[in-house]
Amino acid sequence: MVQPLAAEQNLHLSDASDNVGTLAIDLGSTTTVVAFQSAQRAEVNLLDLRSITRETGAVPSLIWAEDAESGPVLVGHEVLENGLHERDAPQLHRDFKRWIGLAPEPQTVERRLSPEQAGARLLTEIWRRMPPELSIERLVLTAPVDQGSNYRDWLLKACEPMQVGEIALVDEPTAAALGAGLEAGSRLLVVDLGGGTLDLSLVALEGGEGRAAPVAQLLRFRGQDLTNSRQALRQAKVLGKAGISLGGRDLDRWILDELRPDGLPEEGEGLMALLNAAERLKCRLSDPNIPNRESLSEAANGPELETPSNLTMDRQQFTRLLQERGLFDALEGLLSKTLRDAELNGCPAEDLDAVVVVGGGAHLPQLRDWLTEKLAPTPLLTPPPMEAVACGALSLTPGVRMQDLLQRGISLRCWNRRSNSHHWHPLFLPGQPWPSSKPLELILSASGPDQQSLELVLGESRGETRHEVVMINGLPRVVEKNDGWDDVTRRPDTACELPLDPPGQPGEDCLKLRFHLNDQAELILEGEDLRTGESLESRPLGTVR
Repeated sequence: MVQPLAAEQNLHLSDASDNVGTLAIDLGSTTTVVAFQSAQRAEVNLLDLRSITRETGAVPSLIWAEDAESGPVLVGHEVLENGLHERDAPQLHRDFKRWIGLAPEPQTVERRLSPEQAGARLLTEIWRRMPPELSIERLVLTAPVDQGSNYRDWLLKACEPMQVGEIALVDEPTAAALGAGLEAGSRLLVVDLGGGTLDLSLVALEGGEGRAAPVAQLLRFRGQDLTNSRQALRQAKVLGKAGISLGGRDLDRWILDELRPDGLPEEGEGLMALLNAAERLKCRLSDPNIPNRESLSEAANGPELETPSNLTMDRQQFTRLLQERGLFDALEGLLSKTLRDAELNGCPAEDLDAVVVVGGGAHLPQLRDWLTEKLAPTPLLTPPPMEAVACGALSLTPGVRMQDLLQRGISLRCWNRRSNSHHWHPLFLPGQPWPSSKPLELILSASGPDQQSLELVLGESRGETRHEVVMINGLPRVVEKNDGWDDVTRRPDTACELPLDPPGQPGEDCLKLRFHLNDQAELILEGEDLRTGESLESRPLGTVR
């Protein structure tokens, strides 16, 4: 159950202990959701933060910053109230989430803040406005599946000033699955179309058939490790997942490009006002209460626009636009990869209990119709898209470890005596779960006389991604990739030497090595010398994603 909780109410709960609990922040491309759950109560409270929430629990992901360091900023609803969201100005920062931890954002206006700085300022301002009565013991944050360790590292660093004792991190699709409220033991496909990303994740919730239901998954930071907890760990498993940097803001650009044959204006020439009008038009075209054949119009007004502009489109035209620009091609590729990974993990498509659609894109009838056609007769569920992820994140409490899936595999370079050449031997493949349930053992032999050491060289396999989004002349394009499943690229700075004492001889089995992935997805090496029985010192070999 979700209840609104206003900051100005001073949180007059029944007991002071009700003010102690967990805060969830679901950073979104267009809207950031903030929710609190008392350690003593089951219900979730959406927070009304003074001046920055547009509606209870919802902070528009907008920053207006004059200075790159620590100057005053306007946040969320403050930007809307002052009409600054229509400006093409370097002080305005929006849609920054999708670029965090990735290549530099393509832009024509030099922004005051980088995407990482803008995201950090938003989190800082949200934390600064927390009601003083709340005692936050744990902060639960969400992250998209396709931005990897760079995004996670940034998120943890951005939260360091908050001085909260425990920080947890969960994948957004995983949290959405738990937030849908299905029974323990359910297997569901979560489709999350947000402002900047499209994520698919097939999740199996542990429990059912007499087994205990999960309390949830936590990805632990700051050295806190649940493996030593006295509570038995129960697992909820991600069986397949895939993501792409394509979201609602890209659909707005498609609409604008379709309706303006003379092309999109440059930033600073009214682009922001036009994109905002395209977004409003998209929302109205997704309203089920509006007749299908009715043409809708939205006016664009902004200080940079020389004259007001009207954007007009009907739903049939919108559907055709999504088809031509590649939305459904991208969905087809993501769904195929997700279902294939899930089948490899013992869950064929016919075993799905539900499809859950969250994010702003959950309102798109075209998306719901496509999923219904592709996955019938599996039922399609649409929980409240705004709070579903935050509610699921709040259900994640210490005591449950969840296995996640590798997006990229890891391989070891080995010498092939028959071909007299090196080859890549896979250790862990894309789609395999981590942490690993048992170590992978390999025996390494010497290749030359009186060999003094064995060199370990690691390579990273990209995994199969059929489509990607690239920006061409300011427009997002869905293009097909030709990269194969088994491409391996040597990882820099991962080679290490394992000394042989006594020296090895050609063909002699020298070392038995064991590789496993821990709770932080670090590749750990252990082993022993087969000739002397001496153990090798355990060492980490880097993070695998």
